[in-house]
Amino acid sequence: MGNGFAYAVLAAWPLFAIYWYRTKNIQTATIITILGGFLLLPVKTEIDLPMIPGMGKHTTPVVAVLIGCWLIKKQSILCLNELGKVKYLVVLLIVTPFITAALNSDSLIIGGRYIKGLTYYDGFSATINQFLLISPFFIGRQFFKTYEHQLLMFKTLVIAGLLYSLPMLFEVRMSPQLHTWIYGYFPHSFGQQIRFGGFRPVVFMGHGLTVAFFTWVAFSSSIVLWMNRVKIRKFSNAFVSSYLFILLVLCKSVMPLVFAVFSWLMIKKTRVKYQLQAALLLVAISMLYPILTMVSIFPHAKVIEISKMAGEERVQSLQFRFDNEKILFERAEQRFFFGWGGWGRNRIYDEQTGKDISVTDGRWIQTLGTKGVFGFIAEFGLLATSVFYAYLASKKLTKRKEKNLLAMHALLIGIIMINLLPNSSLKPWVWLLAGILLGRSQNILTQHKVEKIDRAK
Repeated sequence: MGNGFAYAVLAAWPLFAIYWYRTKNIQTATIITILGGFLLLPVKTEIDLPMIPGMGKHTTPVVAVLIGCWLIKKQSILCLNELGKVKYLVVLLIVTPFITAALNSDSLIIGGRYIKGLTYYDGFSATINQFLLISPFFIGRQFFKTYEHQLLMFKTLVIAGLLYSLPMLFEVRMSPQLHTWIYGYFPHSFGQQIRFGGFRPVVFMGHGLTVAFFTWVAFSSSIVLWMNRVKIRKFSNAFVSSYLFILLVLCKSVMPLVFAVFSWLMIKKTRVKYQLQAALLLVAISMLYPILTMVSIFPHAKVIEISKMAGEERVQSLQFRFDNEKILFERAEQRFFFGWGGWGRNRIYDEQTGKDISVTDGRWIQTLGTKGVFGFIAEFGLLATSVFYAYLASKKLTKRKEKNLLAMHALLIGIIMINLLPNSSLKPWVWLLAGILLGRSQNILTQHKVEKIDRAK
């Protein structure tokens, strides 16, 4: 429970959004509203309303964007129009919760714990929640179509990273205190924010790993701006990238640091086509991971062995995740196609005490357990589609700067999908990034088709 100021900020965020939509273009206002909410709003504090999910850190900015688009900019959001075959994934995403609810009407009793069965009301509520989660995807696809729009996204990410570095550096030195001081509580385990003899910054994101993940995105964005010789104010590109990399090191999280080195090598040392091929490979791994796990092909033991280079703590963390994945996957296999639904039905409980003994870190196992393989295909498939379209669109581009931006964007989504295997980082701002990639790629393909017809005439 947050303090009064936490609830006041949540309630005021749509008002801020209305101001931004009145004073700025739809692209700028959308990015500020969604990304700003992710960076600044309190974690886990929600305003409960009937029929719809609680209005909190991730839902309030999306509702604010919808209000801005509909009421201020007078723009309707197209969820199925002009999507092509992608619309089937959207339909599957919307329909799956209803089927899941129909197949999970039975109640569960485990060790004295009672979990009620699902109703169609639960299916309807889950569908609304799904719509709110992925609305930024549709908005990004519809309103971000040009090179300038894509460049705006990357510049905003870098600027946000630079501004956020100030409270981050404060917490590195003074410990994660800002969320407690401003909103009245600490949203996670404080002990998990102590690493390598120091503190991880948390600020208003809830966990140090989330901050490190965002810092990696900002750093990678600065690299592609460097490649395209686009400066932030008067700062040199080398300074901005170096500063953000040092900031990432101070976040004390190994995986985002590995992502940073990988993305730097790919962007600076390889050609565009190899970046796009790498993005497709990462997408393929993430999409096939459940199947590879099911048939015991994925090299979990080898990954554990490699992680030893990062220290014993990292080995224990990965082993813990894989152990939980195994038991949760066995649970998911029991209702493989449409999942167990919500209310914790997908989790593992002690048969004697009814105590929850599972931890669901990865987004993939969360989705597979609650929505089944069809829900997984719909959700991860939408992300994958944006990378596939980018690969096709890149072949139609002739300008080097546009190719650089498109390839880096695709690689970013590919790495994000890999990160969804051990972690749950699929937030509205990530859906916005994926939607922008799809919108830009589809626009390139459409323009090429129009130009080809004109030449034929």
